[in-house]
Amino acid sequence: MSPKVSQEHMEQRRAEILKAAEKVFIEYGYERATMKHIMDAANVSRGGLYQYFSNKEAVFETILEEGLSLELDETMEMLKENATSYWDMLMKTIFGEDGEPDDEMDPLAPAKLEFFIIGRNDEHRREYGSVRYNNGLSLYAHIIEHGQRSGEFSTRFDLEIIARSIITFIDGLAVEDAMLSKEDLKIKEQSILFVEYLKMALGISDHKKGGQ
Repeated sequence: MSPKVSQEHMEQRRAEILKAAEKVFIEYGYERATMKHIMDAANVSRGGLYQYFSNKEAVFETILEEGLSLELDETMEMLKENATSYWDMLMKTIFGEDGEPDDEMDPLAPAKLEFFIIGRNDEHRREYGSVRYNNGLSLYAHIIEHGQRSGEFSTRFDLEIIARSIITFIDGLAVEDAMLSKEDLKIKEQSILFVEYLKMALGISDHKKGGQ
């Protein structure tokens, strides 16, 4: 009889595989990455890998789902805690823990672009992309909605349109980042300008922001 493997061990091994796989997708991109690359990076046998994931697409979708799920959970937790500044929350959701624009992009962004653009004619991938987009839309819309309800944000513009513009900006930068150098793209400078757009759209002044 083969020894029983605890649920905790299986979950830990799965997490290790996903962590290794993310590094593989960052290095090779989605199309060039293979299950063999993931096996080697995770130091797992073929059978061990396929015990958790049936193919490369399943691995990548899991990475995307868990990443977005974590963002959603963190945002909802902040909302429950009655954050004192929804502006700060929005900035952290867009730019990370510091909440400040910089020259860095999500290192997994090029692989994500490959996954969705190259697979745009695949029905499953299009449906998955739609679900993921709407989850991201919900993430930003929730923050903006709470900010509008609290009076911190202006209601001049539709909150869903503002949320969509955030996604469009981030995705647009990701496309260009996959092809251009950081010197040509000027991610930080564009992001600073986009923040000014959001301040205008949400009625945020520097005085008001600092007083929250």
